[in-house]
Amino acid sequence: MIGRMLDFLSKDMAMDLGTANTLIYVRGKGVVFDEPSVVALDKETNKVVAVGREAKNLSGRHGKNTVSCRPLKDGVIHDFESATFMIRSFLGKVFKRVPLSRPKMVIAVPAGITAVEKRAVIESAEMAGAGKLFLMEEPMAAAIGAGLPIDQPEGQMIVDIGGGTTEVAIISKFAVACSESLRIAGDEANEAICNFIRKEHRLGISEMMAEVIKIKIGSAVPLKKPLELKLRGKDLSSGMPKVVSITDEDIREAIKEPTLAIVEAVRRVLEKASPDLASDIAEHGIWLAGGGALLKGLRLLLHQATGLEVNKAEDPLRAVIRGTGTVTENFDFYRDVFLN
Repeated sequence: MIGRMLDFLSKDMAMDLGTANTLIYVRGKGVVFDEPSVVALDKETNKVVAVGREAKNLSGRHGKNTVSCRPLKDGVIHDFESATFMIRSFLGKVFKRVPLSRPKMVIAVPAGITAVEKRAVIESAEMAGAGKLFLMEEPMAAAIGAGLPIDQPEGQMIVDIGGGTTEVAIISKFAVACSESLRIAGDEANEAICNFIRKEHRLGISEMMAEVIKIKIGSAVPLKKPLELKLRGKDLSSGMPKVVSITDEDIREAIKEPTLAIVEAVRRVLEKASPDLASDIAEHGIWLAGGGALLKGLRLLLHQATGLEVNKAEDPLRAVIRGTGTVTENFDFYRDVFLN
């Protein structure tokens, strides 16, 4: 019993440090943690009040001295101190006791990450208690998590739409052949919904509510059965609570710009592909991962834009963490995928 516990305390791990959610995978245990990447701070003392799910539940409903923040923006660390505290807190929830040795950690990062942003991820994780850090590109992790044979000399195309970034890549033989990292994804769609409802209905809603609306009635193409939702918010003219009705057509119009930006990124990557890679993609199709893959009608929209078959990864929200977890379990086999 003691031996097994000590073994767990020194396990290597993988982390999907996402703009919206952070997931942690422990070797031999699987995904052991999944909570929002949110920190609640006391404005006067700058002390952390809550982290993760508890902090998200407080968002918009806390006292005047508390403010919620997301330490990551566009897929990279935006607030170093909050990110470090958040990671340390999350690791503390995973490891009830201090590990006997600092665990080796694999972290997925956006393909378009800069050297400064990369350094921030490494330093933040190290200060939070991680040992040796290995970084890999998110589209590579998503492709592995989707079960694509990235070790084979044939092209596989993955579109990973997260909260902060959309990663579009063609992968072959452990390497990204061509890609685009677009800092337009779920967050921008939520913001677009907030702006649309503010402009069209003079109603103020939170981005959390916009996310709920997007999931319930959002779509990339017209639906066979129209959807409608009663929406409660704050009237911007009177300041009083107000109820309005919105439709799937409203939300489709609201998110049209970020949705088409993702479609154009996919087209650009396909245009960059060599004739042989293009032939492979025509055979295997495009694979979607990330929360954005759940948007109704997105597969059809991409099929109409490219003429290719579009598939959705199993449990797309966890494709990246499954991929980084697979790498952790088979470290030597995937050694060539690391950026550092």
